[in-house]
Amino acid sequence: MKVAYLQCGTGISGDMTLAALIDAGVDQEKLQAAIQSLRLPGVNLIVSEVMKGCFRARHIRVEHPEQHAHRHYSDIVEILNQADGLSDKQRSLAQSIFLEVAKAEAQVHGTDVESIHFHEVGAIDSIVDIVGAAVGFDLLGCDQIHCSPIPPGRGQVNIDHGLCDVPTPGTAELLKGIPLVDVPIEAELTTPTGAAIVKTLVDQFGPLPSMTIQSIGYGAGTMNFESRANLLRLFVGTVSVPAGTDEVCLLETNLDDVSGEVIAHTMQRLLEAGAKDVYSIPIQMKKGRPATMLCVLADPLQQEKLEKILFAETGTLGIRQQRILRSTLARQAHTVLTDLGPVLGKVAWHRTGIPSFSPEFEDCARIAKEHSLPIREVYRSAITAFDAQSIGSSPERISPTHSSSATASDHKTHDRDHHSHDHDHHGHDHDHDHHGHDHG
Repeated sequence: MKVAYLQCGTGISGDMTLAALIDAGVDQEKLQAAIQSLRLPGVNLIVSEVMKGCFRARHIRVEHPEQHAHRHYSDIVEILNQADGLSDKQRSLAQSIFLEVAKAEAQVHGTDVESIHFHEVGAIDSIVDIVGAAVGFDLLGCDQIHCSPIPPGRGQVNIDHGLCDVPTPGTAELLKGIPLVDVPIEAELTTPTGAAIVKTLVDQFGPLPSMTIQSIGYGAGTMNFESRANLLRLFVGTVSVPAGTDEVCLLETNLDDVSGEVIAHTMQRLLEAGAKDVYSIPIQMKKGRPATMLCVLADPLQQEKLEKILFAETGTLGIRQQRILRSTLARQAHTVLTDLGPVLGKVAWHRTGIPSFSPEFEDCARIAKEHSLPIREVYRSAITAFDAQSIGSSPERISPTHSSSATASDHKTHDRDHHSHDHDHHGHDHDHDHHGHDHG
């Protein structure tokens, strides 16, 4: 699994992030082309090598004409929508970062997202930094982004609203739920742009993970400190996935105005399209609204296809995505011979090597109907037949006499365990998009 790790020893800003991405190997020409497609007159990205303390690093400077306009969130969206050099994913990622800023500012000023006009983050250099970060991380192609705790800094800074303590109100709002660390430097170490990038992109906070490093990028900040080098380090590498573990994508969306019939239809379509599992959870949203959280476990390669189904069938406005590791047992399709006929199922081997058998519901239901029996008797007959067999301690040692190749019934299982549907419980630190309601 490919992982990026942001080591924020002296905080994080947009220009430091973009510089670190380029230094770590992201194609500078592709970044330049994406930024030029924003059609902001007179804008150029100047990349240089500098020394911070005794360390070489990249530094980013955005050349642009003098500006006086303050942009609203809708103005930013319009700029992104007309940028034909951005992929849909890059555009969506950049828009998500700006939306986090808009929601933070709206909370601080007691208004709504559309009424907020951006100050520093609406400036041309911040637009370039955010779009560049979205494009850069997409080009980096990491499965997960990890980050160290964030140092906000100390002291006071002048902003458009006057003199403010660090972290400024907007930055503090963005840093909610993110672990902080105190670094004794009298300066604003983490900017609103840097905080928004972290808020949107980072999957996990903590120390540098156990990884095989492939590249390291150094992004230089503008300020110089006596006690330490003002650098953001970006580690890019791989994390080995333990045996018996695979990576899956978890998709979730909250639905408060979709009927049960539509949800059931959507679940069936998702399973037919290749989802490993689909399940729903009754939830209660704010103001006491009852709702349903629809969850999908899938191979990461199936993510885009399944998201299209979710958007089309439910009309949801947003889907949360997580890449998670899943521990699995070795398993194989298997048929047992019972007095009632053959029953297809799956054999799973526990880590101890002891096998267990799960009969297929469709086979058991068919036999129960044919013989006018309760389905639990068919299940019992299948399990008894399996217990009477001699099954090896691994899939390679299963008796070929009783094994069966995958059939149409097997394909209906989509690799779902019948007694454990991989319903992992996750803390959701990200904002939940609710269909029909803009919960900014």
